Amino acid sequence: MKLIEFTIAALAIELMPGPNMAWLAALSAAQGRRAGLYAVAGIGAGLAFYGIAAAAGLAALVTAAPIIFEVLRWLGFVYLLWLAVDAWRSAAPADAAMKGVLTLPPGEITLARQGFLINVLNPKAGMFYLVVLPRFLDAGAESTVSSNLSLVAIYVFIATSIHVAIAVAAAAFGSVLPPGSRSEIFVRRTLALVLLGVAIWLLIDTRPSV
Repeated sequence: MKLIEFTIAALAIELMPGPNMAWLAALSAAQGRRAGLYAVAGIGAGLAFYGIAAAAGLAALVTAAPIIFEVLRWLGFVYLLWLAVDAWRSAAPADAAMKGVLTLPPGEITLARQGFLINVLNPKAGMFYLVVLPRFLDAGAESTVSSNLSLVAIYVFIATSIHVAIAVAAAAFGSVLPPGSRSEIFVRRTLALVLLGVAIWLLIDTRPSV
């Protein structure tokens, strides 16, 4: 029963709009499915990193030392802000001779690294493992680390499945837009603004309660 409840909770959390979803949709629509899938790999690695850290007890430092959480909040905001500005600038019209230089897409490893960093610098990703996950652990479990890792694996699988669907759908949507057209520029800049909004929302939503 707890496993079913955890699966439902993970689905509900991952279906809520957040930094991963906004950035992944913008990236996949602009650069295609292959780029989106590499980004998904990085996002999954970031979620797994936080999960392993939580299972080992390292992520508890985030709550034990409020300054760490605060630093993560601001670093996450600045990084998302930079990605939003970069997405806006890459959508800017340019003459044919310069457009390929100005909008040269990042390499696949860079995309995976960006996805990883979005999660590592997202305090809400870490808080899931600290606040939500422990509620589904059996009090008498022989191995807390083992139980944690099992739930982490389920969560990462669910999140990755949803992210793959987002990447494929956004890439399909982006492929019907004529390259360099006004409609493509409008959509890409709209997604950049959405990413900016997510960055501001994340900063406000993760403010320490007073």
